[in-house]
Amino acid sequence: MNTREWLRTEATLSLERLLPRVLAELEAARHHDPTGYVRFEARLKREWPRLFELLLDLYGQQYDFFYHLEAILLSTARAWASRRPALRALDEAREAEPTWFQQQTMVGAVLYIDLFAGTLTGLRERLPYLKQLGITYLHLMPLFLAPEGKNDGGYAVSSYRTVQPELGTMEELAELADTFREQGISLVVDFVFNHTSDEHEWAQRARAGEARYEQFYFIFPDRTIPDQYDLTLREIFPTVRRGNFTWDEAMGRWIWTTFNSFQWDLNYANPEVFRVMGEELLFLANVGVEVLRLDAVAFVWKRLGTNCENQPEAHKIIQAYNALTRIACPALLFKSEAIVHPDEVVKYIDQGEAQLSYNPLLMALCWEALATREVRLLAHSLSTRWRIAEGCSWVNYLRGHDDIGWTFDDDDARALQIDPWGHRQFLNAFYTGDHPASFARGVPFQANPATGDARISGTLASLAGLEAAMQQRDLRLIDLAVRRILLLHSIILSAGGMPLIYLGDEVATLNNYDYLYDPAQADDSRWIHRVRFNWEEHARWRDPELPEGKIFHELQRLIALRKSQPALAGMHLEVFATGNAHLLGYVRRHKGSRLVIIANVSELPQQLEANLLRLHGSGYRFRDLVSGNDIEASGTLSVEAYQFFWLERL
Repeated sequence: MNTREWLRTEATLSLERLLPRVLAELEAARHHDPTGYVRFEARLKREWPRLFELLLDLYGQQYDFFYHLEAILLSTARAWASRRPALRALDEAREAEPTWFQQQTMVGAVLYIDLFAGTLTGLRERLPYLKQLGITYLHLMPLFLAPEGKNDGGYAVSSYRTVQPELGTMEELAELADTFREQGISLVVDFVFNHTSDEHEWAQRARAGEARYEQFYFIFPDRTIPDQYDLTLREIFPTVRRGNFTWDEAMGRWIWTTFNSFQWDLNYANPEVFRVMGEELLFLANVGVEVLRLDAVAFVWKRLGTNCENQPEAHKIIQAYNALTRIACPALLFKSEAIVHPDEVVKYIDQGEAQLSYNPLLMALCWEALATREVRLLAHSLSTRWRIAEGCSWVNYLRGHDDIGWTFDDDDARALQIDPWGHRQFLNAFYTGDHPASFARGVPFQANPATGDARISGTLASLAGLEAAMQQRDLRLIDLAVRRILLLHSIILSAGGMPLIYLGDEVATLNNYDYLYDPAQADDSRWIHRVRFNWEEHARWRDPELPEGKIFHELQRLIALRKSQPALAGMHLEVFATGNAHLLGYVRRHKGSRLVIIANVSELPQQLEANLLRLHGSGYRFRDLVSGNDIEASGTLSVEAYQFFWLERL
């Protein structure tokens, strides 16, 4: 018997032994929903071999492995039993249409509840605005209980089952999820599973000396082992503190804290950590959340002598959680947040791992193209790095709550005779306005003098030149900035996958420098672009003659246009050479529909050999869906400053 056969036999035997316990646990649920139970058991038998193998790889060396295996299975069964009928119906619908999120009708948005609407009740009242914009996927930034003051924007979670009191309650979140789902909007929240706040109950009990909870974290009596790890670890926030460990005065010991001193890394080598965090995950699924953004996926497994990022076990943990959800709540999706090298980003994307993933490379290279006025690196990367696993999707964004880092591959740059280190220095100078050709008004984030590394903070409008143009009151520069903003949105709306808009960008929100006067925010420049939504300025973004209004109305129109085009569904993307370094060209097609996209990343008019339209659009006459104009595939096509075409064959 080979290893694979042995594993399958062991998985089958283990389930036969454990299933009677599950049947006893779910007796009431079986009686209440016998059809639902049949589906549950079918999913359990389908997913169990995969789950068993993953958990055996992760924890099989533990003497009490089968105890933990049974506890994990029973937790999963209880989660299904607690699932409301509406959510079980959603499970059935999603299993019938597993790639629903690849439809061109999907348009995402992200927001901080307090900055956008004040409370969960206030957010419900803003539903008409979201519907007007065309949003179908809404990511709520961290809303769970977190320490007062410094809490990394809510990513230091003190309880996964309690909403911050000033925002509302968990019951209100469940009601909001139901209401939004009825209106065609899927709710997304963060699952911060690499670490907890030092105020979490588990951390507090570890501080109090409870041995069980001490094993939830990485705790060291002296610097001997931390110093060994630090030899190969990078510093995530070097301006906040050096190294990756924090001395805890109350305990008199060192704690592993990758991100901030108040965020304690969880120890996933402990199977109990896997189980209890799995229970938190399933709890959120039963609240009605449809997508979990898996925060900091690259960091969840530690191995001495490595950088402790992207370890094989990190993937296995996510895959095992994926199997749990496929059993208990198959409507739930994972979105990977891996802001690491492009080669590593794609490894997290799979139907059996994270079905969705941020696309940090597209984000970074859209900004790179605007700075250089050339598409060489963007086109090359789209041609070689776009493809991901079948049935999965990129989430394409232009900025988020975090900084912008230049995550392109060094060898990709060198292949185009671009010096990667020097190019990153140029981009940092450009987007902080420290370059003669710059239109941007960003600020540096976590500049590290030792390595020369830095990232960029700033709102989309300020980075795209609108802040500087409005300060100068230059109508021509304002027009160019508006064009850049719309061009960037055109790319994420048409490239393939799900576009994600940071709300406020659609009304040209500028940097807010007031964060410098708040002690809890002053050392974190990302607060410059976490700006309160100014509902009192609605007259400006409702007026199409003003920059804010033009951007809002044009973006609203582009979103509606996207939703009407079947070619923009799915993930097929075919980049072609335009013969002009300033012009990006690609073809989108899906089930017989086809569009040709052309985009000029320069403020100067450019020329395109129109025969390329015939070759890639399979025709001679086209209609530009953006302008409504008809175009002949003969001679040359003039593309104005920052203009873009969505071309459909007539």
